[in-house]
Amino acid sequence: MAHLYEELSLSAQTSFASLNQAAQQADLRRSVVDVAGGFAKKKVAGRDYWYHQIKNPEGTLVQTYIGPDDPAVRLLIERHASPVARTARAHLVSMARAAIELGCLPIPPKHAKVIERLAEKGLFSAGAILVGTHAYLAFQNQFGVRFLHGQGTLDPDFAHAGKNVSMALPKNLNLDAPAAIDSLNMGFIPNNSRTTYTKSDEPDFDLDFLTSQRRGGDEPVQLPRFNLTMQPLRFMELSLEDPMRGTMLSRAGPIVVNQPRPARYAIHKLLVHGERPPEQRTKARKDIAQAASLMDYLLDHDTEETATMWRSVSQRGAGWRKRLEQGYQAMISAFPAASFHERLPHALAARGAGYGDNPKLRRDRRLATLWRSPV
Repeated sequence: MAHLYEELSLSAQTSFASLNQAAQQADLRRSVVDVAGGFAKKKVAGRDYWYHQIKNPEGTLVQTYIGPDDPAVRLLIERHASPVARTARAHLVSMARAAIELGCLPIPPKHAKVIERLAEKGLFSAGAILVGTHAYLAFQNQFGVRFLHGQGTLDPDFAHAGKNVSMALPKNLNLDAPAAIDSLNMGFIPNNSRTTYTKSDEPDFDLDFLTSQRRGGDEPVQLPRFNLTMQPLRFMELSLEDPMRGTMLSRAGPIVVNQPRPARYAIHKLLVHGERPPEQRTKARKDIAQAASLMDYLLDHDTEETATMWRSVSQRGAGWRKRLEQGYQAMISAFPAASFHERLPHALAARGAGYGDNPKLRRDRRLATLWRSPV
């Protein structure tokens, strides 16, 4: 059996594991004092209050309220000026560069700049999820492997549960994502539906904002809390449910984001393969390559989770089963040496599942092997 991945060196795996732990701990402690800019004190109604301030690219001063002039706020401001904080960040950058030198996979600097700015503005803290090939790259560092197929394009795709999946969001959150994009001063321009930001000088570098499809079909969804318009995509809810924290790697340092869980990502790629129109054959092939690479690794290292997720998706309705079957057949056709036609049914059978109550599935033993339901 030919695998679709190769393991990174033990030193690379250890280096990234240390960086990932340090970056996520730092992210938990992150506050406004870790962002560029300065602080100003104002007197309001006879009492002093502190504000964080920074100039945007147009030169306009933007101020954000921090709190009253009390010991807790003054401690935060002292942290901002502390050389210890700067040293800690420099150490994370050094760790990131060491991991890259040992073979871990970084994202391009321009992409890192965009993702980091949106992270600083609170997009991921508010529930946004980084999807697409960037998440696929992140899985490789997390698993300690390099996938041999499916790197493809690297547009930063940001998904958000929007109105479809329940989320806990701070009531006072007021995130202006377009303003954060503009502050990069990189020339991004929204398309007519305002769901994608493009660069005229780099036609392959887009920022896509996505959400799951609902009754309105593919009509763009307004998300006032983020001042964003999201493009609904079928089956996107699978990637939006139960996300995980992950660390993106760049030479400028680590970036902690939300990303889909790997089994969900892989099965989602199989589902959307059949949704691609003929003019998107290249993306359809990339979908299958990414799904196959992840499934190959997961069937070796996380069989139980993969089988559970496969079975759960197959129970979501006939439309889900049809697209999953199409993606599965495309995957075993494209990568016959990976023996998915043997390994996946074996993983499902190991879960002790029966055929369920669907007579059509009981008649079709090939499908019944795949679409097993709990006893």
